[in-house]
Amino acid sequence: MSRWIWQHPDWPHFTWQTEALAPLLRQVTLAQGTLLGRAQGFEPELRVEFTLDALLQNIIDSSAIEGETLNVGSVRSSIARRLGLAERASAPAEPRAEGLAQIMWDATANLDAPLTESRLLQWHAWLFAGEDGGPGVFLARPIRIGDWRGPDAMQVVSGRIDRPTVHFEAPPREGLEARIAEFVAWFNASRADVTLDPLLRAALAHFWFVTLHAFDDGNGRITRALTDLVLAQGERQSIRFYAMSAAILADRKAYYAQLEAAQKMSAAPAPLDLTPWLHWFLATLLRAIESASAQIDRALAKSRFWHRHRAQVVSSEQVKVLNRLLDGDQRGRGGFEHGISAAQYQAVAKVSKATATRHLADLVAKGCLEKLPGGGRSTRYQIHWHQKW
Repeated sequence: MSRWIWQHPDWPHFTWQTEALAPLLRQVTLAQGTLLGRAQGFEPELRVEFTLDALLQNIIDSSAIEGETLNVGSVRSSIARRLGLAERASAPAEPRAEGLAQIMWDATANLDAPLTESRLLQWHAWLFAGEDGGPGVFLARPIRIGDWRGPDAMQVVSGRIDRPTVHFEAPPREGLEARIAEFVAWFNASRADVTLDPLLRAALAHFWFVTLHAFDDGNGRITRALTDLVLAQGERQSIRFYAMSAAILADRKAYYAQLEAAQKMSAAPAPLDLTPWLHWFLATLLRAIESASAQIDRALAKSRFWHRHRAQVVSSEQVKVLNRLLDGDQRGRGGFEHGISAAQYQAVAKVSKATATRHLADLVAKGCLEKLPGGGRSTRYQIHWHQKW
């Protein structure tokens, strides 16, 4: 009996319910357009800075989805060099970081280059840059680097060895090249299909390629790079301001659950209907765009704050604390959404209690901070935002 969606005789002729997706699709399109419209007014330096942050977050979080922790400094330096920010490339280059940066750069900068089998194989070789073809980073068995997967059956299983639960089984190795060629042909032709929304194209490409499971390892990361390529093509620009992988990481359990549910053969009248997957993808993309917009708001507010106080003399300890408050909870640094106390200032700035009290009073006098209601030991301070800049 057919169990997997790729076993259906009509594969890969997917269907979806347009009316059910239309409201969310409009919402995502509007949010995407608003974000890109705002970006047009940014100074070139800010555009590059936001792009650097988005590309870095995409690479780091795409690997984190698979349980891999990367050297953030090395990856950041590799991206910075490609953006022409030599002064930011402080960390030494590592083959792994260079390879990941090269994939992301190729996926988001070479928008007009057609997708080919050799391009996909090159991405895979870059993904495992520095490996010798021996045991892979994530698998206990050897993997084929820069080549399609081997003859072994490809399954995702869990549970006991004698009673495993099979969550997914990839198409057989025989005929894989033909399946990949079919995907590549669709990928290139679909870009000119005016009847297919670019956002839906990204979701379909993601699902289709990850289902093929073309490689021994690295399928998820290559698939997410393909998704970034489709999104960049749809926007017609290589400048990136949001990280789809970050939103997927935040909802990783649902990500795998949605893929598994969509890949299992449905008994419904339309077994190739991908409406639930498309809806989840669009909702996740919306969260990524909204998160990027919020980060940009914080970055612009921080820039305006320091511009306003550029003539005032503040100590290095005061600058450190102010930046912590301005950055909020970005990158998991732990902001102070309820303000900062004298004791917390003392801990962050690494100064004495008396110095912390004096520094806080000085920052209030200079209009950098304001006291929150309360007094005594419970007194807390927050950034003094001025309505008129």
